Amino acid sequence: MSPQRIGLCTDSNAQLPPALVERYEVVVVPITITIDDDEYLEGVDLDADAFYARFDGPSGTGERPTIGTSQPSPGQFALAYEELLDRGCTEILSIHVASSVSGTLNSARLAAHRLGVPVRLVDSATAGFGIGCCVWAAGDALAGGASIDEAASVAESIAPRLGNVFIVGSLDVLRAGGRIDMAEPACPIPVLEFRDGAVAVVARVDTVLEAVNTMASTVVGFGRGLRVAVGHGDRSTEAIADALESAVGETAVVDEVIRYRVGPSIGAHTGPGMVGCFVFPSTP
Repeated sequence: MSPQRIGLCTDSNAQLPPALVERYEVVVVPITITIDDDEYLEGVDLDADAFYARFDGPSGTGERPTIGTSQPSPGQFALAYEELLDRGCTEILSIHVASSVSGTLNSARLAAHRLGVPVRLVDSATAGFGIGCCVWAAGDALAGGASIDEAASVAESIAPRLGNVFIVGSLDVLRAGGRIDMAEPACPIPVLEFRDGAVAVVARVDTVLEAVNTMASTVVGFGRGLRVAVGHGDRSTEAIADALESAVGETAVVDEVIRYRVGPSIGAHTGPGMVGCFVFPSTP
């Protein structure tokens, strides 16, 4: 009997960078992004650069388009699962955005019911690169010989141990989405975190350099043996992300730093100018 091979699947809200997609051979199911009347598949025919180029309207007119997101269909998941079967996988671990904020997991469940192999579904209980952290940890567990149930348990253990910290170019988009108290001032620069379904202010600083240092010190405060993901949205923030990566990467408590882009399904809710980190300890 041939050995079991476990395939990994997630959705594009995970913001999974090519480095992790390739490392763990993950199949990513794209979320649909709607800009005015045009529909795009995230990461397939709309990348981060193209998305932010359209965020403020044609030629930066400031006439912001109507932007929406919608979950993948069961058919899209069926195609993703078939791709993993074609690769020789005999079991599938499918890790997705929290069911409390999206119907993505339900679409995956409908596709899994029609498949002839076991599919273990995981509600990550988080969103954005928080899902990516769950995939990262589960991929490492599988690479170390874990069973599908063991790897699923690892993925499910991440959300309670997950930290995040970030800055945005403007609070307007967060306010419009009801993610932050309307009374919160934009100045000085607020350093933020997403916690319990809402955005909270960690600190207020006067300069971008202070914001970078504050984010780095927040990350280091999570303990030892840390895995850190540094993300940025539009290209104008790349230098800030570089500085943040250097600041966290130089500390002895960080085992690995991964870079990612804040793509359309997250950028739609944060706007341009976002830079931040996700962090979790390698072991409980």
